[in-house]
Amino acid sequence: MFDFRYHALSLAAVLIALAVGLLIGVAIGDQGLVSSAEHKLRNTLHAEVREANRRADDLRNDLGQQLADARSFQQAAYPRLVGGQLRGGKVGLVFLGRPSDDIARQVRDALDPTDGQIVLRAVVREPLDLGSLADAAGRTRYAKLGGDPGLVEAFGFRMGTQLVLGGKLIGQVRDALLRSFNGVLEPLSAVVLVRLAPDLSGDQATTRDAFERGLVHGVLASKVPATGIETTSTDPSQVPWYRNHGLTSVDDVDRIAGQAALVFTLQGGVDGAFGVKSTAEAILPDVVSR
Repeated sequence: MFDFRYHALSLAAVLIALAVGLLIGVAIGDQGLVSSAEHKLRNTLHAEVREANRRADDLRNDLGQQLADARSFQQAAYPRLVGGQLRGGKVGLVFLGRPSDDIARQVRDALDPTDGQIVLRAVVREPLDLGSLADAAGRTRYAKLGGDPGLVEAFGFRMGTQLVLGGKLIGQVRDALLRSFNGVLEPLSAVVLVRLAPDLSGDQATTRDAFERGLVHGVLASKVPATGIETTSTDPSQVPWYRNHGLTSVDDVDRIAGQAALVFTLQGGVDGAFGVKSTAEAILPDVVSR
């Protein structure tokens, strides 16, 4: 005996079978209609992709032209902005750890219109060889450097002041202290410091830190402008180190704005962190009131 539920299930099965048959029939018997709709859809999508690519190319070209125009304007305006600002200035470029020809070139480019010049380029050896330094120090108290690490910071201070002002001792220890040296040891009007220090540990790190601390304090005690610099790609950034040691900093010397900031800081009377990184206080020092 058939009840109502059996009848409903049977009817549903029949309807499902009809629907499946209809779909199969459409797929088999009307392939031309499906292919035509698919073809139109594909053509429409291709046209929209081509149009989107064309618009993207136009935007890239416009942006590229704007960047080229901005670069040309900066290059033309830069000499007018900094021209003669360091007239007669004698600048020392000091690397801690290892040198960078790119940064040296960027500093030269920054100074070129200012009538200032780099008269000294030095690279401090790191790690320091205290034994060699002690031997080179001769009959000074720093002859005990190898056995008295407490003298390292005082020695760094002495080297900082003599880098700026000149002196006999730095001439004596120059080969032991500096990995390379170009220029002359004469009184400087400003110092640019670049820290590209190797990753040291233990006693080597302690010695390095004490010497660098003394060196920076010696430079600052000489009362000349001193700026720590790096590029936008320097990683890890040395700005915190510069600021902790009392130095003004510029973090984008590879850009024209950073080169302008460097020039203005080397004029003196400026303190702060300048550039484009999160540690920067401003892009440029406030020079409008000068």
